[in-house]
Amino acid sequence: MSEKDTGWDFHLRKLSVSGRDSNTANDPASDPSLLPSVKKLHELCKTEKSEDLVARVYPSINKIFQRAAASLSQSRTSNGLLLLAILQFYLDFGEFVLHDADPSLRTFFRSCLSREFADPVVAEATLEFLINNKKKLLASFPNLLPQFFPLLLKLIAWNGERLEKLFLKAFPGLMSPGTFLPLFPSLVDLPILVVALEKVEKTSGPLIGSSIASIQKNTAPKMLLALMDEAYTGSTIEDGGGDSEYEDNSAIDVADPLFLELLKDENDGIAERPWSSPVIAAILQASVNSPYSDKLKAVLGMTPRLLDVYFSIALHTVNNSLICALIPLLMSRFATIFPDKIFSYEVRKRLLEFMLSTFQCSPNFIALLKKPIMDRLGEAYDSPDKTELALQLCWAIGEHGGGGGSHKDEARELFESLELLLYENLSSSRVGMTQEVSLGSDKDTYRRSSQSRLLCFVVTAIAKLATHHRELIPRARVSLGKVARSRISDARVWRRACDFLGLMKDPAICSSILGPSRPTQGTAQKVGSINWSEGSTKMIAHIPFYILGEQEGPPFHDFSFSDIIPRR
Repeated sequence: MSEKDTGWDFHLRKLSVSGRDSNTANDPASDPSLLPSVKKLHELCKTEKSEDLVARVYPSINKIFQRAAASLSQSRTSNGLLLLAILQFYLDFGEFVLHDADPSLRTFFRSCLSREFADPVVAEATLEFLINNKKKLLASFPNLLPQFFPLLLKLIAWNGERLEKLFLKAFPGLMSPGTFLPLFPSLVDLPILVVALEKVEKTSGPLIGSSIASIQKNTAPKMLLALMDEAYTGSTIEDGGGDSEYEDNSAIDVADPLFLELLKDENDGIAERPWSSPVIAAILQASVNSPYSDKLKAVLGMTPRLLDVYFSIALHTVNNSLICALIPLLMSRFATIFPDKIFSYEVRKRLLEFMLSTFQCSPNFIALLKKPIMDRLGEAYDSPDKTELALQLCWAIGEHGGGGGSHKDEARELFESLELLLYENLSSSRVGMTQEVSLGSDKDTYRRSSQSRLLCFVVTAIAKLATHHRELIPRARVSLGKVARSRISDARVWRRACDFLGLMKDPAICSSILGPSRPTQGTAQKVGSINWSEGSTKMIAHIPFYILGEQEGPPFHDFSFSDIIPRR
């Protein structure tokens, strides 16, 4: 018998003996020599390419998997690496022994990884397994990773930047038509997930080897009570310090649905996460009142990069109907982000870039989404974040003509929302009268500056929207005329309204400057219209603004019109 055959028999006997050993029969992973034997037999099967050898090995390996899966709830040792090795055998040779790996894969995620995602060794091995088998998993089990994306997000949230590169390689497999929308709020809320996991660990002990689901059932009320007590009184239940208004357990649900939603393992669709709820408020307050942990710091830096990948995949592979459905969700979350200045800036920056890129690719989305857009315009003064969102929406409405020339009714409704926003400022003097400018505090000065900036965008959007839809020009003249005649303290707003009124007296120039920067789908570029994307290469593009500025004296450019206008 050859040395290879001897090694083969040795490892095969090892698997058989393990099932008869009373010490390891109910907990196969407790035998440290079992994993090398499984890997060696797998390697020999691949090398020999013999179906007979695979058929001899399969019964023993399958029994070990079944015993290991049955003992997960009582096992004190890690089963992750052993089960991953057996799953690899199933994927490579399942067709030879007619073994469907789908139930085994789901058992691993649902029963093993849910207990061991916090183990860095198991987490890394799991990601490597998903990357190495990405094509096979997507082809044969396309719904597997999308179903368990919340569990994989817990894995990366807890293990941090050390596994980021591996996770980014596996991340595209998490996206599917059924997970595209639920995945977005889960990514944005990764910092909240980390805080929630840390509270679970603090209240119930180490996460490794424990099922979050069982922890939730047994300790959710106590955990929520401790979280609130720490957030609002600075003490914990254990030390007995402070007087918490939540000391009565009857005030807390047995299993708070929002807390369960944060820590779930499987995708069950989009769930509303009201930020006014006690759980979210307590989590945010506790995180703000205490120093950030290393895990939280890592996730705050990692989440924007995950959103980059998510949005990149969305723009290149996701259909328009799903992207259109994402925009309202994006707008609703713009002002509800984990309250860290750098993190919120980076996330909002990406949300705006994606939203504006989407409108650039599909201007008709503005018409389709007029209701949520109008709602956001109505909230423009609720907070600085909502003001910024409304400002960017005003720009998009004007730039893309309210969805294009074929959406005249929607453009009229959007125009009316812009009018309302403008008239509210004029009637209530939100920007402030001239005599009040010197009396305000720094906060009032910032508020007036922010609102003046918004008004500049509103005035511009009104002028551009009327240029796209000429039936709106009379109403635009009335609106801008009211601004020009009003006592607005900010000269920029007044000046811009006067400039646009002057432009509208000459429709040709107005259309050239304020008209669409590119032809609407199905139409040709109008004669005389300027393509502003080429403005950096055409110096003549700057001349209209020199004229509008009503500058006195010699022109600031050093060329003559004969230099740039060809002679016939």
